Amino acid sequence: MTSLPPPPGPPPPVSPARWAPPVPGPAGRPRPTFAPPRQPHPTLPISAAGGALAVLIGSLFGSKVLLDAVLRYEWPVVAYVALLGVVGYAPSLMWCTYVSRRWGSGAFLADVGIVPRWSDLGWGPVAWLAAVGTQVFVGALVLAFDVPLTSNTDGISELTQDRTYVVSIVITAVVAAPFVEEVVFRGVVMRGLLSRLPVLPTIGLQAVLFGVAHIDPVRGVGNIGLALVLTGVGAAFGGAAYLLRRIGPTIVAHAIFNGVVLLLVLTRVAERLQD
Repeated sequence: MTSLPPPPGPPPPVSPARWAPPVPGPAGRPRPTFAPPRQPHPTLPISAAGGALAVLIGSLFGSKVLLDAVLRYEWPVVAYVALLGVVGYAPSLMWCTYVSRRWGSGAFLADVGIVPRWSDLGWGPVAWLAAVGTQVFVGALVLAFDVPLTSNTDGISELTQDRTYVVSIVITAVVAAPFVEEVVFRGVVMRGLLSRLPVLPTIGLQAVLFGVAHIDPVRGVGNIGLALVLTGVGAAFGGAAYLLRRIGPTIVAHAIFNGVVLLLVLTRVAERLQD
């Protein structure tokens, strides 16, 4: 009787994956490799964006109401500026910190898009130039169509003799405002809108909200032109933040933007240009 062959044994063990050199292509050259696809932009819940807007607008309105209530005490001008800064911006930072802990990783800077790099100092001026170009273009359209336009720097040059006021307004406009507004609009609001909308509507809507947030009822219909111009600026900052995936450059650009405007106002160059 013919004997049957022995049953096959277990399959040979598979060695762990190891690095292998690239397979040569034509003429012995390695085949090209491609970079892995970039990760999608980080997003936040839309409620985080809505809360950030509500807190910022409410705190700015509340700071002006509070200012009107304490003007009769005749405090130093620097005290009023400090009051506006603390009451107007501190609640927004508190909300964004809550957002980071509730819906983010808990690392506040990273969750709002602040990843400091030396290149931010180079991209910042580029974003500023884009904002200035957009401002000039939208401003020209506003003037061409005779849309009412007022400045949000009226009255600053009248208090330049008070050095403490000048220092405090510079700190508020060049340091505090750029940081807080970029964290709110490009760090939280834009990420919240990205969770529901495509890219272009997101950039456009956050820009409109940025412009509307600068409306002051005292200026009346002049707010229309001001909001349109600042909407263009917000679109430039939003586009830069989206393309660069961080807001460090837009904080730098925003600081330069406010600083140049403040310099023109404090030196009265803006008045001479208008004349």
